[in-house]
Amino acid sequence: MTLRLSRRAERLTSSLIRDILQVTQRPGVISFAGGLPADALMPPLDFGGLADDYRQYGPSEGEPALRSLIAQNLSALGMDCGADRVLVTSGSQQGIDLVGKLFVDEGSRVLLEAPTYLATIQALGVYGAEFHGLPLSADGIDPDALRRAIAYRRPAFVYLIPTFQNPSGCCYTDDVRRAIARVLDEAAVPLIEDDPYRDLAYRPVDRTPVCAYLERAPWVYLGSFSKITAPGLRVGYLASSPPLFSGLVRLKQSSDLHTNRIGQAWLARFLNSAGFDDHMARMIRVYGDRRDAMQTALLRHFEGIAEWRAPAGGLFFWLRLTAECDTLAALQAALARDVAFMPGDPFFPSGGLRYPALRLNFSHAAPENIERGIALLAEILGDFADHGRNRSIRSSASV
Repeated sequence: MTLRLSRRAERLTSSLIRDILQVTQRPGVISFAGGLPADALMPPLDFGGLADDYRQYGPSEGEPALRSLIAQNLSALGMDCGADRVLVTSGSQQGIDLVGKLFVDEGSRVLLEAPTYLATIQALGVYGAEFHGLPLSADGIDPDALRRAIAYRRPAFVYLIPTFQNPSGCCYTDDVRRAIARVLDEAAVPLIEDDPYRDLAYRPVDRTPVCAYLERAPWVYLGSFSKITAPGLRVGYLASSPPLFSGLVRLKQSSDLHTNRIGQAWLARFLNSAGFDDHMARMIRVYGDRRDAMQTALLRHFEGIAEWRAPAGGLFFWLRLTAECDTLAALQAALARDVAFMPGDPFFPSGGLRYPALRLNFSHAAPENIERGIALLAEILGDFADHGRNRSIRSSASV
């Protein structure tokens, strides 16, 4: 008998990042590929003293103490949000999946940045979303281009990462944030704002959520504790405007009942502890030093190979290569020499806006390995770029 699977199963794709992470477990590999926090900066997980009650099933919405802390933080950012509209999720990735289940039917149109977070493409694509990319500049997407795209595409929602965007590192200006909010309010189109990197700022920039400026448009705001504590806990959260919240809770109930209670209880205790501010200050100092080390190495080795800006926060450099390059083939050559990076192609929701690029993570590698790994990458990519130029010259000569 032929095995019959759903149409969704036919759209399942493997995550290149997860595939690369398996390779980078080898000893001696310098990895700039994943968005991994530094192991030495993760707080120790001491579950001692937590109540035995946390071993039992709990509320789908999450633990009240943690929900209250999240709501206080979001209110301080200018958002209209009480604890009754906070849902604790199994990582912010689950929040993206719940949004897909709530909004996306076969052929539903979704507007997002180009490039964008590749796991969002993967997660929403399973439900049949049709993606339309909006080009990114240093200041964010163009609000007028967003207005035109909404009028033409009539999307189910707009998905944006305005603060230290993954993969580009872009941080929207305040003017752009306000203008985007006005466009969304005019059209009453929902905004899904993904904000997992906002706490990792290395110089002052505006980080007010776009959701804080919305007056009429529905919204869902996604956050995470993975980048500032321990991703193995898999604790994230979402908040939303009132009409959307009950549907998201019911979808959560149908997915996994509730997020792990012990991790939630530990987080609530840690976030309230005297040591949390010191932890964050140390993390930002170390990551800021590693960002500066990568910027110095790139200036030394990548001149003429790529263009980039040092990010004001987050975990990534985004390099736009100056010549055509098969970055997937370059990745294989780099892995053979024990260095890893993320090719840019998978981050684009469609081929029309694609260009040769790569994403480099700076949080996980020590500064001395950053210098050595960047030097190796420059050598490898320089060779591939030279091959690309030679092919172009031969092609032109044959016309």
